[in-house]
Amino acid sequence: MQKNKTIGSMLIVAGTTIGAGMLALPIASAGLGFTTALLLILATWALMTYTALLMLELHQYASKEATLNTLAKRILGKKGQYIANFSMVFLFYALCAAYIAGGGAQLQEKLTALTSMEIAPQAGSVLLAIMVATIVTLGTSTVDKLNRVLFTIKLVVLASLFFVLTPYVRGQHLLDMPIEQGLIVSALPVIFTSFGFHGSIPSIVKYVGLDIRTLRKVMIVGASLPLVIYIGWQLLSQGVMAQSALLNSEGLPGFVDSISSIAHSPQVSTFVTLFADLALATSFLGVSLGLFDFFADAFKKRNTVSERIITALITFLPPLGFALFYPQGFIMALGYAAIALVVLAIFLPVAMVWQQRKTHQADSANQPADGYQVVGGNLGLLCAGLCGVLIISAQCLQMLGVIPAL
Repeated sequence: MQKNKTIGSMLIVAGTTIGAGMLALPIASAGLGFTTALLLILATWALMTYTALLMLELHQYASKEATLNTLAKRILGKKGQYIANFSMVFLFYALCAAYIAGGGAQLQEKLTALTSMEIAPQAGSVLLAIMVATIVTLGTSTVDKLNRVLFTIKLVVLASLFFVLTPYVRGQHLLDMPIEQGLIVSALPVIFTSFGFHGSIPSIVKYVGLDIRTLRKVMIVGASLPLVIYIGWQLLSQGVMAQSALLNSEGLPGFVDSISSIAHSPQVSTFVTLFADLALATSFLGVSLGLFDFFADAFKKRNTVSERIITALITFLPPLGFALFYPQGFIMALGYAAIALVVLAIFLPVAMVWQQRKTHQADSANQPADGYQVVGGNLGLLCAGLCGVLIISAQCLQMLGVIPAL
């Protein structure tokens, strides 16, 4: 049973990480060349895996039901709790609203095609929100089982894409160098947000239990699956098309049309569309599960049917409302997603671990002999914090027009 939960949790981490944004990676890194993009992806994976392990170091001294709300309040006090809560709610509501709006539009198109009836665009969003809310309300075990099925199909679709496109990969395309140094900094926020799964860590700890050895394996393997897939995707997309062609692609539709024509296969477009749908579904499940458990902890909701329904309403009604009535507001908020994720996934874990280590060193009686501590010491915390500053700076410089916007 425990082994089953471990595998399922790895897939929840991977499924949350690999969102539809993965398809934007080749376009975001088009001006970097394959080697530079690969180095940035590897560095980002190392950073995000490190901060995920920092979260486990924090959880070992808390109950297994603890969320970021509880941890921040206990370690950083009220101010830290307010910062944690704001960054969590802002980022996850924005993501959920975007998933409901985008996924709802796709669902509405499919339902219209299947039923030959004219269905209102809002109906797709409402139906998608109800479906995901029901699954999440039933519990992490239900999310785990569905996520396994969707993730398996997603891997089959990706394997099919690799099979179709691999013969068209050209080695010379992979040797291109960055056309402009500023693009390296510009690509940082996009690549960084492609490895975001930290909001779902408390849900996984609650599901698996406080077995640090098992959780460590979950985080490392779960984060490594997207790494392997991203590298393969970059190899294909940047190997099939010349750098100039990638740069001239008019967004994702232009990119998909280009690789479809190169491969002489209309199936490529179908595979990419199906993958985008599956990626959105698995990421939406992981994000909303993390938000659901966060609100259950913040509002002290018990694990009864009635109280889980109330938590689901708090989790899904606001993003559904914004997706229906103020979609542009939350789509604009996604432009700040990298900043909120830096606070959530870097600054808060670093600050809390630094404070917790200081407290336990001052009172050695409070620290068990077998306490888990992530390697790197204070130097590792400093380097992670500086990386967070760099990513936020890159986002702000793009907004100010100082460096090229992607």
